[in-house]
Amino acid sequence: MASTLGDNFSLLSPKQQELAKMLLDNGQEHVFRDWPGPGVDDDKKKAFIDQVTRLDSSYPGGLQAYIKNAKQLLADSKAGKNPFDGFTPSVPTGETLTFADENFIKYEEVGVQEAQKAAFVLVAGGLGERLGYSGIKVALPAETTTGTCFLQHYIEYILALQEASSQGKNQTQIPFVIMTSDDTHGRTLELLESNSYFGMQPKQVTLLKQEKVACLEDNDARLALDPQNKYQIQTKPHGHGDVHSLLYSSGILKVWNEAGLKWVLFFQDTNGLLFKAIPSALGVSATKQYHVNSLAVPRKAKEAIGGITKLTHSDGRSMVINVEYNQLDPLLRASGYPDGDVNAENGYSPFPGNINQLILELGPYIEELSRTGGAIKEFVNPKYKDASKNEFKSSTRLECMMQDYPKTLPPSARVGFTVMDAWLAYAPVKNNAEDAAKVPKGNPYHSATSGEMYIYRANSRILKQVGVQVADPVVQVLNGQEVEVWPRITWKPKWGLTYSRIKSKVRGKSSISQRSTLAIKGQNIFIENLSLDGALIIDAVDNAEVNASGSVQNKGWTLETVDHKDSKEPEVLRIRGFKFNKVDQLEAKYTEPGKFTLKP
Repeated sequence: MASTLGDNFSLLSPKQQELAKMLLDNGQEHVFRDWPGPGVDDDKKKAFIDQVTRLDSSYPGGLQAYIKNAKQLLADSKAGKNPFDGFTPSVPTGETLTFADENFIKYEEVGVQEAQKAAFVLVAGGLGERLGYSGIKVALPAETTTGTCFLQHYIEYILALQEASSQGKNQTQIPFVIMTSDDTHGRTLELLESNSYFGMQPKQVTLLKQEKVACLEDNDARLALDPQNKYQIQTKPHGHGDVHSLLYSSGILKVWNEAGLKWVLFFQDTNGLLFKAIPSALGVSATKQYHVNSLAVPRKAKEAIGGITKLTHSDGRSMVINVEYNQLDPLLRASGYPDGDVNAENGYSPFPGNINQLILELGPYIEELSRTGGAIKEFVNPKYKDASKNEFKSSTRLECMMQDYPKTLPPSARVGFTVMDAWLAYAPVKNNAEDAAKVPKGNPYHSATSGEMYIYRANSRILKQVGVQVADPVVQVLNGQEVEVWPRITWKPKWGLTYSRIKSKVRGKSSISQRSTLAIKGQNIFIENLSLDGALIIDAVDNAEVNASGSVQNKGWTLETVDHKDSKEPEVLRIRGFKFNKVDQLEAKYTEPGKFTLKP
């Protein structure tokens, strides 16, 4: 002890001394090597031990478990060990839904009822820097017609589900957890507080902050010190898989269980279409009694999105899990599929695309976490200096993914998936304008440009399905991306929560031209024999019933292109490549209860 820590040992409390011993016993002598004797930098030394205490308490099993896991994973990585060795892939069982058919409608109705027994968990640890946006991602507008940000959009959907599932009975408040990080915690809280939680009760919302994990400097899993500060360990994010251990250690799952909840729904921070898929997917979970249900979309073979795969080991173990696209093709080739990942007769891979939205049954979830402490199978991805794999280019760390939760489940667990059309369920915003413009033609851009345009496309297609004559889109290049520009149609979740609800609010023969903008803000707004060519905004309080009909024609809103390098424009517009010039519109506001007719 004296050789490394010397007399500094006496500065530490008994608990801190235990931690220091643990570090020394696990090959971490180097972290104390350059410490001067007591009386010099004592505050910094204590700050170091405080950091070690935090790192130890926020990882299942503590730092000792982290170092042990790291040594094993780094050894496997150096040896080039295949994590799927001994496993044979096959297509798992799941449910494929077709929008608006009888089956889909049935599942939607079941899902709405089940929502009163659900809790929602949003994984929102990221900033929008990768998108060219300096704020938190959940503060980005999902679309710029109404300017509704992602967080508001999600909360309004949860509140719409809350209201619809209680059907006049006392409303069960649906709990909402947001996993934040050091980067996003304060700003997420500020966004909620400055907007009165977008209509939610503050006590419904819980923020759980994710801690970072220690970086590693070599294959021996030695902790990496900050080059600028020998009293600080470098840290990096551990990945969104931390959500499971945070939920477990917070005790919130137990509270939900005692309150009679049955489902936990996990989702990511920037998918503006996700909630169109949630009622039917939740209906599938309830009907099929899935312990784990992954939302999926059809994927093209070799598309850069993970495939949901059943893996069966030679020892009899099996699991249904997301396999990353770069691993799926070689895995198939090594398992007797000479062509690897290829499209089936329907033009898609038989392995559906994982979109990182999970529905878990609460009881079995708690049981599993009680066994694992919420620890998720990790991976390490060191960048080596050369082929000898002896040195790293820069420090690395262990990472974990939320969707890897099923890896440790017993074979008796009922793990399935629900496939929805991508146009209905999937419009992630994750690539900046320059990266999106380089995406090969025909592949999804996953940018702020496509994310917004996909919302208009989905809403246009849904209205078409219920009998509205919606004009076809025009193709335009925005921020270097060729996109379909549909009429700009948006509605509040409580207007159009499910297909059946939308169908009940559209009557007669209506038409919407391609250059039109329609924003429906209210619950009881009926569209009947309406002809729209221009911009129409209908804003009504809940107990106002509005019948919109007749011909609305005006100059409308024009779509103007914006250069993503034009610093005179706000970031939220630059990353999209367009803005609306609100030339002319008809805006009808109804602030009192009653029955009204909007007839221009």
